Amino acid sequence: MGAQWKTKIKETTSAAKGRIFTKLAKEIMVAARAGADPEMNSKLRLAVDQAKKASMPKDTIERAIKKGAGLLNDGVTFEKVIYEGFAPHRVPVIVECLTDNVNRTVTNIRILFRKGQLGTSGSVAWDFDHLGMIEAAPQNAKADAELAAIEAGANDFEPADNGATLFLTAPSDLDAVSRALPTYGFVVQSAQLGYRPKNPVTLDGTARAEVEAFLEAVDADDDVQNIYAGLAS
Repeated sequence: MGAQWKTKIKETTSAAKGRIFTKLAKEIMVAARAGADPEMNSKLRLAVDQAKKASMPKDTIERAIKKGAGLLNDGVTFEKVIYEGFAPHRVPVIVECLTDNVNRTVTNIRILFRKGQLGTSGSVAWDFDHLGMIEAAPQNAKADAELAAIEAGANDFEPADNGATLFLTAPSDLDAVSRALPTYGFVVQSAQLGYRPKNPVTLDGTARAEVEAFLEAVDADDDVQNIYAGLAS
């Protein structure tokens, strides 16, 4: 399913949009710990850019920045935790969470993985590459993805949905490549660090439906930020 598994649910309802905003706000708060100025904090800048693209209100973004930077008397601190394991039919899965209560989160994850198998740290990470992934669309017909990848410093590129291109980078190069791509005729639509499966599993029919139902159930947990599954498109 590409770089990151995404639920098929249409993100058009107010409830769905609220879930997206909550996840984005958490990303902003965690990034803002290293500083409240997006120009001086590349992780915060990327998180804010993602929030803007999702049409998150400006005051919501600013409040998340202030909360994360400790400028508000809130007291909530989110911690990033990663779980590894297998969905049904031995599909490898990495689940990223941001939580203010690790005990609650691990209990929920254990319950959700009853239909799969929760592993230990490193049990499936070896089967994924940790990369920067930038989805960008050409501004005009002259935009050359290969040239842009070389000049901007991306490691590789491949076609994405709706005529866009997915540029792959080393994790440390994500921000620099994102900033460079517009110079070569590409508009950045999303940019994030993530996990890309090396050996995605191909499933059809009932087996695939079981895996997708498992992933949707995990994604519905409030503490889950991202899910990366080794499931072929």
